[in-house]
Amino acid sequence: MNINKRQIMVIKILKDIKAQDIKVYDTSNLTNLFDRITIASGGSKRQINALAVSIRKNIKNINNNIVNIEGKKSSEWLLLDLGDIIIHIMNPYIRNMYNLEEIWGEKEIKFN
Repeated sequence: MNINKRQIMVIKILKDIKAQDIKVYDTSNLTNLFDRITIASGGSKRQINALAVSIRKNIKNINNNIVNIEGKKSSEWLLLDLGDIIIHIMNPYIRNMYNLEEIWGEKEIKFN
């Protein structure tokens, strides 16, 4: 499955669990480690964990592996590494504090 189809799938999963303020950035010109970064907010630790669990489950169902997950189950920030797509799921306060959009936000990609 190509990166665009997987990215659309990730966005759909995030929307299904009611993630907020989903942003996707093309990072291919900034680093050779990954091509996309997705940032989304969850309203609580429970929702952040549910978002990560749902992504992990659905990605495995289509025979794609998650390379790594960083952060603890009770965390306010989880990172999922899909290889060429990195997903940050954060509470809004943490997201505002670290402002990853400023670091990676050179080229936002819009998905409807």
